[in-house]
Amino acid sequence: MNNRLEHLLEFHRDDPQDAFTRYAIALEYNARKEYTEATTWFESLRSDNPEYVPTYYMLAGVYRASDNPDKAREIYHAGLQAAKKAGDTHAFAELSAALEELDEE
Repeated sequence: MNNRLEHLLEFHRDDPQDAFTRYAIALEYNARKEYTEATTWFESLRSDNPEYVPTYYMLAGVYRASDNPDKAREIYHAGLQAAKKAGDTHAFAELSAALEELDEE
């Protein structure tokens, strides 16, 4: 385990509900191409904090990397709803573009 992941896991132990720390842990696993771990962390975060919009883009990307386009599509659509509800036009545009790209593959 690398130092950054160790530190993030320590932060998580100190505050297990902190959405940013959980997101960062999932990103770290994703960067290491440990997609099962990344998926577990992202899905848990999405379940507990459905309003945390960045999760959707990254989680869908993990599903794409894991060769699961149908699940990625489902997550993009859920993310579009979350971004719209949050009024996050930037995230909405990014999710829309990613979904369009996926549909063209």
